[in-house]
Amino acid sequence: MDKQQRQDILTLSWSIHDDVEQAVLKHPASENDADWPQKQRLLLADMALHLLQTALKPGELQKDKLANNLNAILTLSDSFIEHVDLKAVSDKLYQLESEHES
Repeated sequence: MDKQQRQDILTLSWSIHDDVEQAVLKHPASENDADWPQKQRLLLADMALHLLQTALKPGELQKDKLANNLNAILTLSDSFIEHVDLKAVSDKLYQLESEHES
């Protein structure tokens, strides 16, 4: 991927991100509402866009941002995927990261 393609994708992702973020802010559901999973799906899309931006940002991959993106995606996905404890996977991710920094 050349620099221009990368920049075009990043620019488009910020436009999409703004739309998704506005949809999240306008969504009326709170944690105990029946529509809460729909709001969580919007948040998941928001976090997926952040992951895209982290992955394509020029320069070295910022591992702390990558870990934060993955944590958010795993945490939000935990309620949608029943057969895997994604929260435990996320916890392990941070445990490994902190061990690596020591």
